[in-house]
Parts: sequence; C-alpha cells; structure tokens
Amino acid sequence: MKMLWYVIILIGFSWILQSIFGFLQIKHFNKKYAEMRKLGRVAIGKKTGLIKSGTVVMFAIDRKNNILKATKMQGVTVLSRVRNLKGFEGKNLLHLGEEDFYKVNKLTRLAIEDALNSYHIISKGGELKVKKGWIDLLLSKNRNYMR
Repeated sequence: MKMLWYVIILIGFSWILQSIFGFLQIKHFNKKYAEMRKLGRVAIGKKTGLIKSGTVVMFAIDRKNNILKATKMQGVTVLSRVRNLKGFEGKNLLHLGEEDFYKVNKLTRLAIEDALNSYHIISKGGELKVKKGWIDLLLSKNRNYMR
C-alpha cells in the first residue's frame, strides 16, 4: 500500500514537472514568434508525430514573400527550442524547390510544405482546418461506441 502511494506521488510530480516545462516551451515559442512578427508576416507549418519528433517551422516574409528569417523547433520532448533554419534567407517562399530541401530532413520538409499550404489557404481568404489530435480521435471513437 505504501509503494502505491510512492507511485502516485511520482506520477503526480512527473505530470507537474512536464506541465512546467511545457509552459516554458510555449512561452519560448511565443517569444520567438513575436520577434519574427516584428520582421513581417509569418508563415507557420507543422508536422506532428506521435512517436517521432514533431517539427514546427516559421518563415518571416516581406510583402514580396521573400524570406527574411527561417526557424524551426524539432524534437520529442518539452525541452525542444526554436533554432535558426539556415539556407532559406533571401529566397522567395512561393518559389522554394527541390534544391532547397536537400539539406533538411523529411519531417522539416513536410512542415515546410504545410507552411506553404497554409499560406496559400490564408492568402486566398480561407480558414485553416483544425486537425484532430490522437486524444480527440480516441474520444470520438468512444462516443460512437457508447451510442
């Protein structure tokens, strides 16, 4: 019985610690986003992973869609931070090609493609669809099962 309490306390402490680190990560991301927003418009793309690392890219662009600064945040833990993404400054966001992707990994490439797709939707006056997370999918399956 005493061991069970230790496990419960350990799980609770771990949850609190993860929440604190998650809050700090979001605060860091928002700070970097605000810095990029001062440069111009910002195109954001993401590729989430359940087991693999997730990736978020941000491109600060001018009125002609030239990239002023590129950053990415990639990792599987709440310790991931926004870092510079080299090789994209000065290029036009809408004219990125295969030669621009050979230096980045697959997840970064997919996040960049998501940023381009999001940019096209927003520039045409559309709205982005919110993608359901794995918890939302699990809950919706349980709701359908319970009916």
